[in-house]
Amino acid sequence: QVLLVESGGGLVQTGGSLRLSCAASGRSFSNYVMGWFRRAPGKEREFVAAISWSGGSTNYRNSVKGRFTISRDKAKNTVYLQMNSLNPEDTAVYYCAASQLGFVNGPPQQYAYWGQGTQVTVSS
Repeated sequence: QVLLVESGGGLVQTGGSLRLSCAASGRSFSNYVMGWFRRAPGKEREFVAAISWSGGSTNYRNSVKGRFTISRDKAKNTVYLQMNSLNPEDTAVYYCAASQLGFVNGPPQQYAYWGQGTQVTVSS
């Protein structure tokens, strides 16, 4: 049973920073791609960033490049999303997802496991 638990969300002012964490458990994640997605109110879920568990390859949506950084700690089975220079358009519920044998630029459908999400609110 794969379990993904996100944490680190909260309320921050424009220009502020947050670091999200995703603790993964239930199996070895050595061949998993881990991703972050978000869903803003009234909008579709969208891809944010992804990282390969062992190789360190990453992928980002254009609007977060240079502001967000995805990383992972293999010893802790944890993936992070460091978010800097936040703006109100980043307000959303952020979800962690895991894909076995996936690709960092693969479609959302490749992710079989999802966390419950953590709320990020950026005030103007």
